[in-house]
Amino acid sequence: MISSMGWLGIGGAILLGAIVGSYLNVCIYRIPRGESLVFPASRCPRCGSDIPWHDNVPIIGYLLLKGRCRHCRQRISGRYPLVEALSAALASAAYLKFGLSPALPAVFLFLAALIVIVFIDIEHQIIPHEIVLPGIPVFLLAAVFTMGVSWRDSFLGIMVGIGVLYLIALYYEQITGNEGMGGGDVNLMAMFGAFLGWQSLPFILMIASVTGAAVGIFLMIRRGESLKYAVPFGPFLSLGAALYLFWGRDLAKYFPCLI
Repeated sequence: MISSMGWLGIGGAILLGAIVGSYLNVCIYRIPRGESLVFPASRCPRCGSDIPWHDNVPIIGYLLLKGRCRHCRQRISGRYPLVEALSAALASAAYLKFGLSPALPAVFLFLAALIVIVFIDIEHQIIPHEIVLPGIPVFLLAAVFTMGVSWRDSFLGIMVGIGVLYLIALYYEQITGNEGMGGGDVNLMAMFGAFLGWQSLPFILMIASVTGAAVGIFLMIRRGESLKYAVPFGPFLSLGAALYLFWGRDLAKYFPCLI
């Protein structure tokens, strides 16, 4: 049973998450283009018109505008309300899991980084170094001081994350003659290892491999593509990391071989 204060906390998390999600949309659009994340103000990517604050209210602004720019009437991508809703949902889930603890800001920052990484990788098939490389030391410190992860486990997580995925990518390339994973995926696993500890990596890799293979086969069948069809791996790694963050340690009780 959730108390009235609990519902207030959930409502605050949803509101904050949606507001942060609006900024995450800015990051998703501008980081791959090398644009500033601060200036200029939000504008329509088609006609360049500034977006007034009342049109920029998360989710609601999109619905009131019926998904179209007020000025040029061109359709606005559905990604914008999706990211805002996803950010709000993850913020509330983080609040329910971690409460008002020192871990909560670190967890939400981690989840926000995952959202940006996933959507950039889906659209551009790149893992943004601007997030992942500084994220490794930042999340190492956050893990040690807020998540109860030891220095040793976090540092080993970085080393194992880099080494395991690099060896898999190298082996795949030697066997198939094609590059299976880029350096961004390797760095991403290092960031996960830094925040969640080395124990999380087998679980993350298993979830990513199973879901990635399933989606890849589905897309190849649906589109009639060959086995060389490229599917970005970052979203599946991120899914594994999010699942471990919320439920991985609980699953370890029933499937100790995975953790």
